[in-house]
Amino acid sequence: MTKIIDYYFSLNSPWTYMGGPRLAEIAKRHGAEVRVKPVKLGVIFPQTGGLPLPKRAPVRQDYRLVELKRWSRFLDLPLTLHPAFFPAAEDLAAGCVIAAGQTGGDPLGLSQAILRAVWAEDRNMADETTLSEIVQASGHDAQAMFAKAREPGTAETYTAHTEEALARGVFGAPSYIFNDELFWGQDRLDLLDRALAG
Repeated sequence: MTKIIDYYFSLNSPWTYMGGPRLAEIAKRHGAEVRVKPVKLGVIFPQTGGLPLPKRAPVRQDYRLVELKRWSRFLDLPLTLHPAFFPAAEDLAAGCVIAAGQTGGDPLGLSQAILRAVWAEDRNMADETTLSEIVQASGHDAQAMFAKAREPGTAETYTAHTEEALARGVFGAPSYIFNDELFWGQDRLDLLDRALAG
């Protein structure tokens, strides 16, 4: 039986960016399928006690930067601490990721390409020309992805992912669910790895 990882995330999340390559490696090693499900943290936070970054206490904001630096060094991943286009509107980009999954593309690879563009390359995923370049460079047809992303059904899927995440106890990004067990944060990937091996 194929092992299934449900992957809930935001394309604005630096932690999602940092965890993406390891998630892909772990899933491949265990022969697991990753069901890629972008969600709306703006909907999830108010219902689960989370706060958007600007509303967090200054000490929490400062410590976030410390941890981002630490993890960037530890994982040897380039990181722009203060991206010029953060937070960016992510509806179209998330729609493209959903569209990739619905059309036989590579939604995990596309999501990581978008995250890398935001957090390592300081690019604007909300700009259609930029997003088109990212989508095309990841091996997808940008025109086809945009058309699919703009279909009402894709927006409905995005909302459904968010509602599903809430129903399953997701409160932040990235979150991974395997065998109905929630693992929150890229720093829990070692525990997910162990669960998959168990």
